[in-house]
Amino acid sequence: MKLNGNYDKVKDSYLFVEIAKRVAAYTANNPQAKIIRMGIGDVTRPLAPVVVEAGLKAMAEMGHAETFRGYSPDSQGYEFLRDRISEYYARMGVKVASHEVHVSDGAKSDCGNIVDMFDDGNVVLVPDPVYPVYVDSNIMSGRKIVYCDGTEENNFAPLPDEKISCDIIYLCSPNNPTGAAFNKTQLAAWVEYARKQGAVIIYDAAYEAFVTDPDVPRSIFATPGARECAVELCYFSKTAGFTGVRCGYTVVPDELCGGKFAKMWARRQSTKFNGTSYIQQRMAEAAYSEEGIKQNMENIAAYRKNAQLISAALDEMGIYHTGGKNSPYIWLKCGMDSWKFFDKLLFDANVVGTPGSGFGKNGEGFFRLTAFNTYENTAEALSRIKKIL
Repeated sequence: MKLNGNYDKVKDSYLFVEIAKRVAAYTANNPQAKIIRMGIGDVTRPLAPVVVEAGLKAMAEMGHAETFRGYSPDSQGYEFLRDRISEYYARMGVKVASHEVHVSDGAKSDCGNIVDMFDDGNVVLVPDPVYPVYVDSNIMSGRKIVYCDGTEENNFAPLPDEKISCDIIYLCSPNNPTGAAFNKTQLAAWVEYARKQGAVIIYDAAYEAFVTDPDVPRSIFATPGARECAVELCYFSKTAGFTGVRCGYTVVPDELCGGKFAKMWARRQSTKFNGTSYIQQRMAEAAYSEEGIKQNMENIAAYRKNAQLISAALDEMGIYHTGGKNSPYIWLKCGMDSWKFFDKLLFDANVVGTPGSGFGKNGEGFFRLTAFNTYENTAEALSRIKKIL
């Protein structure tokens, strides 16, 4: 028996696991400390009432023989949810057919699973800094990874380099961790590049609901030509606060690879995945209802207010940053080793953030804060940070 040797190339500890260990150790030695968490991107506001009502109703249905449901009839998801997701895209002016939607338990799973679609000989292009899952999942499969540099000079929104050849491109806009977002022109450049390369774009639209700028697309399929070269991952974790519920979806357009990609993805999922629970899917359906969208946007408005508060405080201190607009993440220049800055904030201010180096080499010297805590805690954390800086 031989283990997969590619795992030896992955960092021993996942970024957020390491953060949790450090915070736990500090808390054990300082039990009186009031820790304010602005690190992991977990939401804090409760689920929308209409979503809770849908979940309770669906749960009640499971208690009666005539309405009980076992396995989903299709690993692709119930038709009622796929139709609702199609309607959600139509609200954006984007055409996505119900049968092009594949429901899952979350985009992180889809990020890890979609690598099954590709031959190990494909070259992967990833912007740096980047969400670690894109990199780690491909290292585990033994693929070559090349990078395009997000830097202060390009405001962490890098454009394609024609000198780089690749087969798979990962894009996240608005970006995790930097909060930077591609505008229409920039995203069109990426689509054109992918089509010239004969590459596929794996597009992470997790934070689309935070976009307020009309020049920033909320879906890659708002870009002409994208249906021939892209799949889109999205989930309800940030849009509807489903971090503890788990539901997401991948959109695979008919045009991609002449329809072969969609057939392969459906085949893969039907073999390795038994579908998302009926209860989760009813809750997700409610989240994308007219009332659900209204209630969820109230929560998102609160997170946006926090992001604006963080951005304004950094402006006041003269600290360079991206994000704070179109995104729940703020990416600041800390000007020192990012793990040392993490310790400084933890030890001296009892504030938890995320070291930029955990997102790639271009993240060194930078730091991520999230806007998902309460307004009061966010204001208190900024007051503490101002004192120590």
